[in-house]
Amino acid sequence: MASPFVTLRRLGAQLLGPLRDQSPVSHLIRETAKKDGRLIIVNIICSFLNAAFEGLTFAVVFMAVKVLSRPNEGSLGIANEFALRHFPEAIRWLNQISTFQAFSLLIAAAVILKILQGAALYLSAVSIGYFANRASRSLTSLLHSQVLGFSFPCASRYRIGELQYINNAGPGSIISEIITYNGLFVAALMLITYLVVLVRLSPWLLLAAIGLGLASTQIQRQLLPRATARANVTTEISKEVGSRMAENIQGLRLLHTSGCLDEAAAEVERQTHLLEHNLRGQTRLNSINAPVTIVLPMIMIAGIAWLSLVFFGQKTSGVLPSLVTFVVALQRLNGSLGAITDLMVRFKNNSANLKLLNEFLLPNDKEFRQRTGIPYNGFSQNIVFQHVGLTYGGSPTPALRDVNLILPNGHTIALVGRSGAGKSSIADLLAGLYEETEGHILVDGVDLRSFALTSWQRRIGVVSQDTFLFNASIAANISFGTPGATLDDVIVAAQQAQAAAFIEALPESYNTLVGERGYRLSGGQRQRISLARAILRNPDLLILDEATSALDTESERLVQEAIDRFDRKHTILVIAHRLSTIVNADCIYVMDQGRIVEQGNHQELLRRGGRYAALWQQQIRSTKPDPLPLAP
Repeated sequence: MASPFVTLRRLGAQLLGPLRDQSPVSHLIRETAKKDGRLIIVNIICSFLNAAFEGLTFAVVFMAVKVLSRPNEGSLGIANEFALRHFPEAIRWLNQISTFQAFSLLIAAAVILKILQGAALYLSAVSIGYFANRASRSLTSLLHSQVLGFSFPCASRYRIGELQYINNAGPGSIISEIITYNGLFVAALMLITYLVVLVRLSPWLLLAAIGLGLASTQIQRQLLPRATARANVTTEISKEVGSRMAENIQGLRLLHTSGCLDEAAAEVERQTHLLEHNLRGQTRLNSINAPVTIVLPMIMIAGIAWLSLVFFGQKTSGVLPSLVTFVVALQRLNGSLGAITDLMVRFKNNSANLKLLNEFLLPNDKEFRQRTGIPYNGFSQNIVFQHVGLTYGGSPTPALRDVNLILPNGHTIALVGRSGAGKSSIADLLAGLYEETEGHILVDGVDLRSFALTSWQRRIGVVSQDTFLFNASIAANISFGTPGATLDDVIVAAQQAQAAAFIEALPESYNTLVGERGYRLSGGQRQRISLARAILRNPDLLILDEATSALDTESERLVQEAIDRFDRKHTILVIAHRLSTIVNADCIYVMDQGRIVEQGNHQELLRRGGRYAALWQQQIRSTKPDPLPLAP
């Protein structure tokens, strides 16, 4: 006798889980419920009405069958205790009219009740759908804010495909969770309704319902752990497939030029085979419940036909209404149990995505960008590195060691050295992408970490070798990060960056769409647009991180002319691979293995004959044209 109540208790625990769970997703659902409480109230009321109309329909059907089964045209014999107590006049009237009239009225009442139940079910589905869509929208914003809220080192730990998978799968997962949760609530109400109907008909025949409950519970015990395991594996494989496909699309140029397209396709094919194999296993698990719910009630009904004669008595007129109503109620009860099992499996299938979402949204083991600090309003003296060291997370070797340098206001400072010497690490620190692990960076004597990071980053400009452009117009790309910039401002910046000539030669000029990542433009054109974007910001500090190293000679000359034209009131940090581009710098710092090993201007460093002089001689030799062969 305990099985239905065990099922209800487990179902209640599942329904109460999100109310007690402190995970980020459950918290978001609760917060959405507080803001949209009316939708939840409508849903709950309609769900109760749905169950009430279902129970009343069974009562009316029972009376209608009893009308048909009466032995003569006398009294209908409708003498239900509840009905007599609450509707004595209606029962008295029904017992006085003809069989046809009474049956017609009862059938009409059953139809009306079903229409009302359908309306309640519709409103319930619409209200929970609206609520789920609201929660999905909130989650989408929360996920995007979470990504943008990470510090750069924290965000860099995730692969782009993984972030895309989480952002794409998250909204659908929370909708599925809410709809499934509502389905369980409705199924629980219907289960209680059918149990009440069965108990009212015969507590003894409730044993059949208990048998169904035992079978359903056993199915859940067998299916749910396996479904959870399958769901976890499916999520991991799906995440890997999404990440690999995103990387392949981003790296199409590399795949083409390296001849690795077939290998990349084969690897994704292998992973999708694994995904298909796992999804087939999920399909087998999910498909078990349906045939079981079809077979079990027929076995029960076969026994009920005999048991009814024992428990209801030998009078056919007494047996038929109870038997028909009981069989229908038992069938519907079985459907509710099957629905509950399906919904529980769906919960488990969705649990892996929710686990991934919760782990992503939890602040544990994550670093977030600095949002507090004093406003930065510019500097008038210098930026000073004092014994600065930097070690990237997970790296055993420091990228910077005891770095001391000065960037005076209005001067051009250059960093040179071999690859891996630490030049870009200094640019990363100044751009606010990383924080020094040792020492201090002082801006007019104030620690850089004391400033609000956003206010600092809005006053610097960065042009790197890897230029990123949005799939938007040239004007939109240049004005990005400079709110309120007019087209005239954009044109002036483009002229200063030596980009106006090629832009105005395009059919749509500044309204030309550059394509994904600017693929419609050449490398030099993208670089000059990036420089125009930085110039438009009128930055206090312009950082050029090997901005010309990948350009052809003509593009490099144009970019270099644009840099030389830039107002000398601005401080410029140039990280250069080609030393010819920084010979006019006010001070050149030579780096090696994360340290500054030499400093001075171009002439001073050449006279010393040290590392810089060696690099200069090496580049001069590599750029000299080969002698022409002698004529025979």
